[in-house]
Amino acid sequence: MEKFCDSCPRKCCVDRDKTTGFCGATNVCQISKVMFHHWEEPVISGDENSKGSGAIFFSHCNLKCVYCQNYEISHFDCGKSYTDEELANLFKELEQQGALNINLVTPTHYIKNIINALNIYKPKIPIVYNTGGYENPEELKKLIGLIDVYLTDFKYYSNSLAEKYSSAPNYLENSRECLKVMRENCKEDVIENGLMKKGIIVRHLVLPNHTDDSLKVLEEIKNILGEKTYVSLMSQYTPYGRACEFEEINRKLKPLEYKRVKNYMIKLGFTNGFVQELCSATEEYIPDFKNKKEQ
Repeated sequence: MEKFCDSCPRKCCVDRDKTTGFCGATNVCQISKVMFHHWEEPVISGDENSKGSGAIFFSHCNLKCVYCQNYEISHFDCGKSYTDEELANLFKELEQQGALNINLVTPTHYIKNIINALNIYKPKIPIVYNTGGYENPEELKKLIGLIDVYLTDFKYYSNSLAEKYSSAPNYLENSRECLKVMRENCKEDVIENGLMKKGIIVRHLVLPNHTDDSLKVLEEIKNILGEKTYVSLMSQYTPYGRACEFEEINRKLKPLEYKRVKNYMIKLGFTNGFVQELCSATEEYIPDFKNKKEQ
């Protein structure tokens, strides 16, 4: 394993055996929760009769968005340490227990551990790379052949917003390149019996007072991947974490804001995807990270 970390675009170049960079992670992966998740997109979580997605919530994050709904695990040191061999065994256990897929939530800073674990054991069920979208394209290329489904955020078009809320310079440029790499790996979207077996879902969370940026994000997705791309347009924004420090986002989304973005998605000709009801903006759908019991 390389000594100096370049797993994400920040390229902190620290020796994670000795210290930590922006994300706060060492070279040993930490996991905050393992659960059967029923609140992802239907093609990931299945229906109410299914076991659900086998979600592994990794501790720490290379974005640390000020409004993160998983704030307590993304911003603070918590969770249980796993060796790469133990992570591989966790994949196997979830598969044996009936998970529809292995859902790697916030995996970017542990990409090397994940590659090692998947080389030890690659489940027969799909591997979902559930990312905030701030990736190093060269590192993503190392996942080709290992990842089946990319469930990726495209948070911002404006780099100034990305820096303000996620301390993420060049977010747009990185997102563009990463979507291209993801499509290189998954050349088509394959859905069988209502479940995605291969492909890309691009998520976008609409932020209060920033619908203009959301419209540009949708245009960018269409320009890069086309109107047949699966887009998940989310209305579930809830002021969380440090959102109270930013007046313009310290509230839930207004119906007209979400309607504006949703109508534009239709106008652009997107034919696949998912929309949410505004009632999704509730803490009910945030996993209980205080309850560390797995599954």
